[in-house]
Amino acid sequence: MSSAPDRPARRTLIGAGTQVGTEVSINFGSSIAGLLIPIVGSVVVVAVRQVITAIAVLPFYRPKRAELTWRRLWPALLLGLVLVSMNLSFYEAVGRLGLGIAATIEFLGPFALALAGSRRVLDVLCAVVAAGGVVLLTGTEGAIDPIGVVLALTAAASWAAYILLTRRVALRLPGLEGLSVASVVATVVLLPIALIIVDYSRLDWTVIGLLVAAGILSSAIPYSLDTFILRRIPPRLYAVITSFGPVIATMFGVLVLHEHFSAVQLAGIVIVCLAAGVTIATQREHPRSDLEGTAETIP
Repeated sequence: MSSAPDRPARRTLIGAGTQVGTEVSINFGSSIAGLLIPIVGSVVVVAVRQVITAIAVLPFYRPKRAELTWRRLWPALLLGLVLVSMNLSFYEAVGRLGLGIAATIEFLGPFALALAGSRRVLDVLCAVVAAGGVVLLTGTEGAIDPIGVVLALTAAASWAAYILLTRRVALRLPGLEGLSVASVVATVVLLPIALIIVDYSRLDWTVIGLLVAAGILSSAIPYSLDTFILRRIPPRLYAVITSFGPVIATMFGVLVLHEHFSAVQLAGIVIVCLAAGVTIATQREHPRSDLEGTAETIP
């Protein structure tokens, strides 16, 4: 019979394992999206993901009508536009660069927030090391699509804005109510465009099934497990695990999308992840870093 002190450790282990599972789910969903982008386009893929996000979140986190004042609502409305920018630019970057490279560059957004305002020498060194990793990833092996890099950087900036807005939204709408409003905004923006531009002749049950699977894996599963995870692990551990998302993305890029990476590029991806992990793991518990704020929601 296990002793009481073992229970917190077991809870943490279960929470950490579940968080790794959500990272696998998110990036597996992104790899499926990578298969679909050449068929239906990134706008359609993102629109379906936002519809599924709304379906997954709204039944449980629907704001009260009396709370929907402009003062409380405007950050959530802006968050919805940021969701459009973040997801659309990321999937466009995946189509041009591949999943592994796009995911690594995108992660520079929250990493930059983790470094913002820091005066530690260690954080400066980590920033320099991460920059070197990006150079290894994008500047040493063949031609990299410059538009793809710009799109990935746009996704990175949008992710940083998402984190900051999520914190502001949380002060006005509790839980994931702000995200539910944002997901409706993103759906309203993207769905009409997707319905206009989609090539319906390319849609069959396989493509539709993959679209739904990508949305469930990237949104429904992570959001449904988020509260479970955060009750069992501290935000710092959550953020450290998240920092290795690009490695998982690279794995699925190879397995699902048949992407090819040189040893130098793989080293660049690992270097960026390690630099982020060291930065987060060595920060003081208070105040929390902005990257640790990703524990509040999953983009």
